[in-house]
Amino acid sequence: MANIEEVQKKASEFLKKALGVKEARVVKAGKADEGWEAEVEVYEESSFIKSLGLPTRVQDRNFYTVKLNAELEIESYERKVSQSE
Repeated sequence: MANIEEVQKKASEFLKKALGVKEARVVKAGKADEGWEAEVEVYEESSFIKSLGLPTRVQDRNFYTVKLNAELEIESYERKVSQSE
């Protein structure tokens, strides 16, 4: 059976690869219905500044929810929408 450390590692590595970011930090993880769920913090290029076509080093702080099954296969992921958006 999988443990929480394996869940953290799997969720973090998946988002690094999927989003092309250098770091992804798990801030919350736990068992869900028939698997696991993790909340991961990532910093990505600012989507607003990028849409303007401007070069920048500004990054947005985003949170993603990653759902894994009991075998630690990623079932889904989505960016959480903040209250200010």
